[in-house]
Amino acid sequence: MTGLQAVAILFGGAVGALLRFLVSSGVYQWLGKGFPYGTLAVNVIGSFLIGLLSEGLLAEPAGRLAAAYRPALLVGFLGAFTTFSTFSLETLTLIEQGQFVRALANVLISVLLCLTAVAVGVVLGRVLMVLPLSLQQGQMFPYGQVILNLLGAFLLGFLFELAARQLNLNLEWRATVFIASLGAFALVSGLYLILHWLEGHGDAGHSWSIPLLLFSFNTLVCALGAWLGSTAWRWL
Repeated sequence: MTGLQAVAILFGGAVGALLRFLVSSGVYQWLGKGFPYGTLAVNVIGSFLIGLLSEGLLAEPAGRLAAAYRPALLVGFLGAFTTFSTFSLETLTLIEQGQFVRALANVLISVLLCLTAVAVGVVLGRVLMVLPLSLQQGQMFPYGQVILNLLGAFLLGFLFELAARQLNLNLEWRATVFIASLGAFALVSGLYLILHWLEGHGDAGHSWSIPLLLFSFNTLVCALGAWLGSTAWRWL
């Protein structure tokens, strides 16, 4: 390890630790401290980012970042941003308090969501490497359909928030139903987007890179739209 790498890791770790505190604190203020939502949020976000960066933006030959910056991001920033030790402590605290179901749920949800997030990040990172070439070859990106899906997700989030408040659902039930509804919408709209693209590009080869990119990008767009819709009532 060179001196430059050590300084880069030190700086990345400082930024990651500060950002982890800000993100986790904000999540706890939003969702409460009845469950380790803040730690779960930073671990899932960090898992997605490390998959995206390691396979896409930092990979050769697509990545052009200097070698010193890679450990700064992957080891320093993301290592400090995510936290396995806090996850372990919070799980043990739940067990000591007799909340065995929540402790088990924290373990299962954390593992499943983090694995899913890093997988999505890896896939998205890999397909980002081939997207510019595909677009240069004339394969148009379906912006119109993605915008329609964004609007649909926004409407879904808005109507769900109104219904949840009318039914007085508690936070855990609200989160469960919201994630299930969003997942179903993203799955259906993503599959339709892929089929629509394949219908117009049947001669584009047998690579699934672009369809996977479309599905991943559409999922992120739907998540953003649903979140905006669920918070829109505050400004009305």
